[in-house]
Amino acid sequence: MPVLLGIDTGGTYTDAVLLDEERGVIAAAKALTTKYDLSVGIQHAVEMILPHPHPDIQLVSLSTTLATNAIVEGKGSPICLLLIGYDPCTVAETGLERLIASERIVFIQGGHTVTGEEQAPLDIDTAREAILTHARSVAAFAISGYFGVRNPAHELRIKRLVRRLTGLPVTCGHELTTHLDAPRRALTVALNARLTPLLHQLILTVREVLTSQGINAPLMVVKGDGSLIEANMALERPVETILSGPAASVIGARYLSNAGDCFVIDIGGTTTDIAALHNGYPILNHKGAQVGGWRTMVEALDVRTTGLGGDSEVHVDDTGNLSVGPRRVIPLSLLATYHPSVKNVLRSQMAGRLDRNVGRFVMLEQPPGFGCTNLASDHQQICELLGNEPVPISQILYSTKGSAVLRYHLNDLIERGVIATSAFTPTDAVHVLGQYCSGSVEAATLGSELWSRWLGTSREEFCKRVVRQVIIQAGCALMDSVFAEESDLVLSNREDVGRRLIERALGADAGGIFTVALSLRRSIIGIGAPAATYLSPLAEKLNAKLFIPEHAEVANAIGAVAGGVVQTISLLIRPMDGGNAYRVHLPFGVRDFQQLADAIAYAKAAACRLAHHRARQAGASVIQVRCEQHDRTAQVGSGDVIYIETEVTATAVGRPRLKDGTTIVPKLGKTDIN
Repeated sequence: MPVLLGIDTGGTYTDAVLLDEERGVIAAAKALTTKYDLSVGIQHAVEMILPHPHPDIQLVSLSTTLATNAIVEGKGSPICLLLIGYDPCTVAETGLERLIASERIVFIQGGHTVTGEEQAPLDIDTAREAILTHARSVAAFAISGYFGVRNPAHELRIKRLVRRLTGLPVTCGHELTTHLDAPRRALTVALNARLTPLLHQLILTVREVLTSQGINAPLMVVKGDGSLIEANMALERPVETILSGPAASVIGARYLSNAGDCFVIDIGGTTTDIAALHNGYPILNHKGAQVGGWRTMVEALDVRTTGLGGDSEVHVDDTGNLSVGPRRVIPLSLLATYHPSVKNVLRSQMAGRLDRNVGRFVMLEQPPGFGCTNLASDHQQICELLGNEPVPISQILYSTKGSAVLRYHLNDLIERGVIATSAFTPTDAVHVLGQYCSGSVEAATLGSELWSRWLGTSREEFCKRVVRQVIIQAGCALMDSVFAEESDLVLSNREDVGRRLIERALGADAGGIFTVALSLRRSIIGIGAPAATYLSPLAEKLNAKLFIPEHAEVANAIGAVAGGVVQTISLLIRPMDGGNAYRVHLPFGVRDFQQLADAIAYAKAAACRLAHHRARQAGASVIQVRCEQHDRTAQVGSGDVIYIETEVTATAVGRPRLKDGTTIVPKLGKTDIN
């Protein structure tokens, strides 16, 4: 049987698996993700699983949580957002200025009406001036036109202009969704454009690693809906890979467990991802994926992501309570493995000032030789203060050189990923408790001693509190998914009673005069390296069945090669001139017909043709296309039924082409979980 190579590059670890459909997983490995140069971690993981000589690998597929983690952690590349025909007041309500500096949000006259007519001429001169002004300081452009999904003509004109003038990556709103809601579409295209350079770098890096290993096989990438897309197409449309990692984890869990109705919980180093399976199939969120508090319009698997993982930072929140995440840091146990001198620093801090900065270190994300290039002078000064070894953050904050301006720029460099932070994490807590050991137990113990002294408790009790807090936060995230699944109920942070009851059931408050018990009637499939540590006690508190399959720690990489190619095209038909004509809204413009039947026939043929073409571009063979027609009508007061619109949807499905030109259909796992 063909041998497939799956790679998942996450925020903490890069996983790799060799999969044979008959023999299952041949080899699996985990390596640290090296953000300063992704090729280092990827190459390390791939080298660990390749025998010599390696088999003739027929397909390589990649998934990643880097895009998801970047949104959760508020990271991304600088972009310019070009808004055509938008009202500035409406856009301000979306919170876009939290993502993009206001001077890089440019409003341009133009846009269309709901019927696709031009509402105002496109101000191409303003667009050209904005593009040339910002091209030198941004990594990508994002474009969204008012009613651009009804007629993308203005978006496409400016996209061509951006490419001609700059050659930078550019994304249009109509490429992401066919749904209305202009402000949210603007937010979505901005979020995705911020991630474009990151995804480009990752795909190109993987290709370089494969070439160095002598692997000449098609490269696929997992999209946010769990399907696969050929790498060349992904480079043109990288926005479709948002939630790639979480989607791969769901597909991998399904492959490993052959599950029916259940919840999949993937606990990684940076995030916890939760999804429901119905009859063994994941659910597609047509409303748009929600990540890190942002509601996007990107159709993806209905995965809820929260900034909670084994390597999340332990801290005290604004209310004085212990909390975990959402920022991912380097565990002290791991830091000391590569930099043993930090143990001496931790010992010296025992006699010093105890506050929230004890046991926290900063260091350059890149190793010696990479340097801090192309940075502002204040940023370079901080890099010079750091040097090549981890430095206690208190040394920066309390030094004579550590002015308020430098402290501000230090946080900026941390957010941008130039500087890495190390602090106490749940991974350190389980090292101290003897539940896990892959790094320096001594460093983890020293860190816990500093925390316990500051909080006035014992070392063991502090570590148990950290583990308990992870279980509580993971449980709250799971119950959010359960409520949404049961009754489409969303529990906000302001609903204190509901939150309090859930936390009481999960053991957040052992006192009080009443208890709360919860029973989850669906099974939990746990994947990710820390799954057993945190999900076993969580399942016990919820009286739920827990299944952790073999190879759960690399389920994402397995899911990367277990999916198929799916491309969907939706076209809308609406009446014009009181029903005397009908307009078909296409990805490249509009077309009018006198008869509805002619418009529908054209839309079906065009949708099927476009879906088949995109599936072939996406790397599929043996393609099957399914076309559906949905008519929308309304009954008026007289009892008459009036026609509103028709949506024609064509879905093309196929398996990726292998190196030898054949295809393969993956088998599900043997275990039946219901």
